[in-house]
Amino acid sequence: MLLNAHSYYSLRYGTMKPRELVERSLSGGYTCAALTDINNTSAGLEYVRVAKKLGLKPVLGIDFRNSAKQQYVALAQNNDGFAEINLHLSHHQHHKENFDDDAPDFENVVVIYPFASNKKRELKSHEYLGVHTDDVPRLPFSEWKNKQERLVMMNTATFRNKRDFNAHRLLRAIDNNTLLSKLSKDEEGRPTDLFLTRNELLERFADFPQIIENTEKLLDQCSIDFEFGTEHPHKNLQHFTDSIEEDFQLVKKLCEEGLPYRYPAPDETILTRIEKELSIIRDKGFLSYFLINWDMCKYARSKGYFYVGRGSGANSIVAYLLRITDVDPIELDLYFERFINLYRTNPPDFDIDFSWTDRDDITRYLFEKYDHVALIATYSTFQYRAVVRELGKVFGLPKHEIDLLSSGRFSMSKLDQLSKLVLKYSTLIQEFPNHLSVHAGGILIAEDPIHSYTATFMPPKGYQTTHFDMVSAEDVGLYKFDILSQRGLGKIKDSLTIIRYNRPDEK
Repeated sequence: MLLNAHSYYSLRYGTMKPRELVERSLSGGYTCAALTDINNTSAGLEYVRVAKKLGLKPVLGIDFRNSAKQQYVALAQNNDGFAEINLHLSHHQHHKENFDDDAPDFENVVVIYPFASNKKRELKSHEYLGVHTDDVPRLPFSEWKNKQERLVMMNTATFRNKRDFNAHRLLRAIDNNTLLSKLSKDEEGRPTDLFLTRNELLERFADFPQIIENTEKLLDQCSIDFEFGTEHPHKNLQHFTDSIEEDFQLVKKLCEEGLPYRYPAPDETILTRIEKELSIIRDKGFLSYFLINWDMCKYARSKGYFYVGRGSGANSIVAYLLRITDVDPIELDLYFERFINLYRTNPPDFDIDFSWTDRDDITRYLFEKYDHVALIATYSTFQYRAVVRELGKVFGLPKHEIDLLSSGRFSMSKLDQLSKLVLKYSTLIQEFPNHLSVHAGGILIAEDPIHSYTATFMPPKGYQTTHFDMVSAEDVGLYKFDILSQRGLGKIKDSLTIIRYNRPDEK
């Protein structure tokens, strides 16, 4: 009955891995726990997948905060509710807006306001007040003493122990770019935001059985589920035209039209290979994947953009006929089975390189043409040198000492206590996610809205980007299109332009 647990994807705040949250919940006696990272959903899919595998009922939510100040926690009652809170978070992150004191009127979401907030409010049917263990001594003297039907246990689970709390304070100082000694209490969590076992939590609320019952009933209302694993159909756009059959006929037609261009005199080997590939592509449900790549390459040719299709996709004669690739698999004796076969569940791999001057326009074209599109995130993690430098700054060490520690060329016996603390906590914080970035070229084109799976943020390029990375995307059946940038292709175009300018009479 955990309602407010944080992983280290509560960036520069949390300290636990998503899997560890699941394992600790189970060992602590819980049968259900809600992951509610702060303004982030990066861990959502991983948490649900691991929880289902290990036998914990997962609930997903978001801890909506302005900086470190908690506004409210929203728990999804179902997948539709998860999409609602993802949209809400995405809107504010896209426009860089603070959250209001009051949550919007969600339809499939439970909202929990912090008990300690001073604002007087009339709670709606889906709204509650969350009582932290620190609030329990004040509860008998509160106006809510006789209105406990709207109260639930909401002990924030952020730390395992005192060491985690210390690491948390260091992360908050890094986030605020301030000395640890000057970190405002408003910017850090409470030392009591500890991960309590079920028995420890129940003991704290032993005098308030109705609050315990309310919490259990609230979690009973919530459930979340996704299809993980390769045994389920992929979640990419299912068909390019109005139906899968139309997709098949279009791919077949394009192959026929491409034959004279690629093979002026096709023999039986070529025709047999085409039929074989078409059959497998249709059976595996990858028709739309081919057609999206074909359409993108057709657009590039219409604009005069140079591109190169590579990867295992070069093994496909269908890709060759559709002019996605320029490698003849028959001439080079390339095996289609390396690219796609009956036992492969994920879509085939096309890596399409464009000039760095043209790729942005290709990205724009995809976002404008399809409904459910997003770039994929990557996680920038704390690495040794960087985290030592950051910790050295928040501890107030002089630059020459920070340089020495980050270089690794020092004697432990000669280090003072502060320097040893820097090394101690750098080991703990190393590999924590630091901030979200954008994958080099991955784009998702999904059948369902992207916010069914994740919230999105808006990087400087201006295209919505998922909170999760390609690993989580593939776990749930979302496979990226690789739209890559190759500077050399731009040089070809520049060279031709210069040649035409200098030799206008030559063709």
